[in-house]
Amino acid sequence: MVARLVIAAPSSGAGKTTVATGLMAAFSGRGLAVSPHKVGPDYIDPGYHALATGRPGRNLDAYMCGTGLVAPLFEHGARGCDLAVVEGVMGLYDGAADQGELASTAQVSKLLKAPVVLVVDASSQSRSVAALVHGFASWDPEVRIGGVILNKVATDRHEHLLREALGESGVPVLGVLRRAPAVATPSRHLGLVPVAERQAAAVEAVAAQAEQVLRGCDLDALLALARSAPELHAEAWSPEVVGRLRAGGPVAPTLPRTASGGTPTALALRNDGPPRPVIAVAGGAAFTFSYAEHAELLTAAGAEVVTFDPLRDEALPEGTSGLVIGGGFPEMYGAELSANEPLRKAVAALAASGAPIAAECAGLLYLARSLDGTPMCGVLDAEARMSSRLTLGYRDAVAVSDSVLAPAGARMRGHEFHRTVIEPGAGAQAAWGLRQPERRVEGFVQQGVHASYVHTHWAGAPEVAARFVERCAGGPVA
Repeated sequence: MVARLVIAAPSSGAGKTTVATGLMAAFSGRGLAVSPHKVGPDYIDPGYHALATGRPGRNLDAYMCGTGLVAPLFEHGARGCDLAVVEGVMGLYDGAADQGELASTAQVSKLLKAPVVLVVDASSQSRSVAALVHGFASWDPEVRIGGVILNKVATDRHEHLLREALGESGVPVLGVLRRAPAVATPSRHLGLVPVAERQAAAVEAVAAQAEQVLRGCDLDALLALARSAPELHAEAWSPEVVGRLRAGGPVAPTLPRTASGGTPTALALRNDGPPRPVIAVAGGAAFTFSYAEHAELLTAAGAEVVTFDPLRDEALPEGTSGLVIGGGFPEMYGAELSANEPLRKAVAALAASGAPIAAECAGLLYLARSLDGTPMCGVLDAEARMSSRLTLGYRDAVAVSDSVLAPAGARMRGHEFHRTVIEPGAGAQAAWGLRQPERRVEGFVQQGVHASYVHTHWAGAPEVAARFVERCAGGPVA
């Protein structure tokens, strides 16, 4: 059984990421194997979690993957760990719009049978903090709030007033954190700046967060609370489920390699059957949005996954037969991406050959003719630009056209998160029909290309990975 905590807050901006990342780093510094998790679709926080723990940050999204997969995905990520720390999303009881508790931190805490630590921004209150905590602790009796961490506390006198007020609430104070500029993580138009863009500064920020937590939190009490979680009766999710979806049955797994051809370890297993199709996955500072399970599913389905950096690599990995370009911030690197003309031409040539290409959000922009007037790959007859309007929310999608990802009529759940627009918004063959918040079609399907603003989580639909790998291998699609 893995000890576990959910770090939640009454609202966004209270300091969940600072506290959760600091706890992950502090417990890792004590020698514990810590499994990091994030409620919801966010890609950026898990990057900081991974930096703090040395393990992949994993998302637990009840909307995109379904409530039934939350515990199995948790068990998959936490296997072999001593402790799991789960950072919540928004306010504790906030979830998908008009869907009740669906995809909320509260729902995930119940699915994991995990105690909740409430992070409260105490900067503008004293005795009222007790009423706030009482309200959150009593709202849903199935949600167990096991303690409070007070954040942004000004002085010793302020701390005394807060502790006195909470003394009668029955919810223990497990930490008090002073205001500390060193732990702040810079933000911009879509939230925190990703780890891949900060490197040394991100390492310093995580170290500062760990130090703040060590000074202000009772780690022994927090660990005892985590260990009080009951046994979670759930079978761990496995990417090998995708093998059963392929006509040829399961295949022997192999490890992803880098564009230079090396593998993370010399113990990579090899498949004795037909050569594995090489699927190139965009990475680097411009393309940081990816769920860990995607590469795992592609590998389990029989592909050799190779990461490359469109900012630095002038050619696709050798033998590339399929391409995945996920989300990120190409708008911050437009000039550099455009300057890498050899790679842009290689991507255009791959698309012209009919090879499977799956592009989400940032990948969609990269395949356009231009981004803010700067030439991109020119695969799509469309222009992209920055916008002042934020597009954000879960999406219930239906495949409009047969594609390398799904047959027409297939249902998927995903989310959008961008401050860009592309014109036109859909090609002659659209990718998805969306039902919320307004009915519209969007995205592009042409030859082997599927490009869309909608991010999806393939753990909830492993047939997507199976279909994509089959296409990359030139085989039939069920």
